[in-house]
Amino acid sequence: MRSFRWALAMVFTALELLALTACQPTKPPGRLIIGSRHRIDSVDPAAGTTVGSLQLLSALGDPLYAITADGVIEPRLALALPELSADGLRARIRLRPGVTFQDGTAFTAEAMAFSLRRFLAIGKLSYLLGDRVRSVRVIAPLTIELELWRPYSPLARMLSAISLTPISPSAYRLHQRRYLNDRFVGTGPYRLTLFNSQQQRLEPFDGYWGRRPANSGLELVNLSNSTALYGAMQSGEVDVLLSTSLENDQQMALHRQAAAGKLREGVGPALEIGYLSLLTSVPPLQDPRLRRALALSLDRQRIEERVSEGLRTPLRTVVPTMLPGSAPESWPRFDAAAARALFRQAGYCRGRVLKLPLTFRSNIPSDRLFALTWQAQLQRDLSDCVALEVNGLEATTAYRQLGDGAFTMILLDWIADFPDADNYLMPLLGCEQSRGQRCLKGASAASGSFWSEPGLEDSLRRSARLEGLPRDRLLTALQRRTAAAVPYLPVWGVAPRAWARPGLNTPQFDGSGRVLLMELAETGEGNRLERGVRR
Repeated sequence: MRSFRWALAMVFTALELLALTACQPTKPPGRLIIGSRHRIDSVDPAAGTTVGSLQLLSALGDPLYAITADGVIEPRLALALPELSADGLRARIRLRPGVTFQDGTAFTAEAMAFSLRRFLAIGKLSYLLGDRVRSVRVIAPLTIELELWRPYSPLARMLSAISLTPISPSAYRLHQRRYLNDRFVGTGPYRLTLFNSQQQRLEPFDGYWGRRPANSGLELVNLSNSTALYGAMQSGEVDVLLSTSLENDQQMALHRQAAAGKLREGVGPALEIGYLSLLTSVPPLQDPRLRRALALSLDRQRIEERVSEGLRTPLRTVVPTMLPGSAPESWPRFDAAAARALFRQAGYCRGRVLKLPLTFRSNIPSDRLFALTWQAQLQRDLSDCVALEVNGLEATTAYRQLGDGAFTMILLDWIADFPDADNYLMPLLGCEQSRGQRCLKGASAASGSFWSEPGLEDSLRRSARLEGLPRDRLLTALQRRTAAAVPYLPVWGVAPRAWARPGLNTPQFDGSGRVLLMELAETGEGNRLERGVRR
């Protein structure tokens, strides 16, 4: 039976490779083929929510601001950072002159306001703007004013979200309240000339206000089969391969090839966090001693080595370590003796073993490997105290049940819409209604933890009004406060990777974790490098 499944998988892989080859025209010089494991059903910025769709939009549109690889906020379609009123409730943004959309329409304050209002009305991620912005006004031909619900210091970072890229009011006039899924008309360095869920063709936009792309165009191909993508990279049918959703063993194989000089590997910021959500509202994990014991029981280093052989980073904070305000060592290190002491305090270990169900997403291979590795590690180190009962559940089914308190422990991941500590803490800790240490309504309940503390929500909101060192100190204190209660267990940070064939430059990433597609280019060194590899 196993050999039959393997053979069937190889047949599907061969068919996908054949389809990939068949869909490619003769490639003119300078055009590149980019492979990824994404199905993109819409190119509308109001509809796109996936990593793949946002990566595509980043090449077709411009944000008001961008985050550079070293974390600096850089004005793009804005001329400068927002000018805030004395009370922090109004932000004026001056826009870059001389910018046109890909249909020839002028980029103006009216166009920017049209785009933001449309996103507020129909955006699938409308909370991104709606939770912070009350209204959008046009002040001058190239100046908009945002009225905020409350002061929000990371406003420029929020406006770097590519979902908020402006779109041409002329092209979207009939789609103000509905999606335009198969077309995009923005201001970015490329224009979209072909779109379906498996393939997108990008041509340089001759009227672009900024620097021209280093290549003469891109073909983005999207396959569902990780093995097919890996094979396409090996055979040279794709020039660049994006790591997102690629199987771990294939990522490790590509990483080893890059170390041997056979490929060029680019690595972005580790903005994705993997974490365990612990159900704190009912026994047994209502007991904080057991949650702290579990925190001490997690041997991240061993698990990371087993799961990814160094491609993931052990994580002891819920805010990625490169972001301002992160507290990198808030959660404790692995300590079996200290864990055993806490399990004993809670009444376990002396002939009584705590049996804990751990749910993992069955369609994500790294989740299953984590669950089995941690189960084996606890069997080795603390078998007299605790035992995991691992269960797999398809991801979308798990997400539907998460807010119902269905899982004692579940492994999840999170990557923020824009890189800021607030965008990691609020989705895990935010709580609109609480009673004591239980969240009755809000993000904490929706995440399956249901944990809160008196004053926590006020501290979260206050952090969004602060800047610089005072804000960093409060954010750090919030993480340590959370770590002491252990409603979540951070596991690892995941950095995006991209591999290019030797004849290309090394892929670069921006500070939001997306490949800078316009920087990809032929280097003329491919033949020399390939000859060196063969030797």
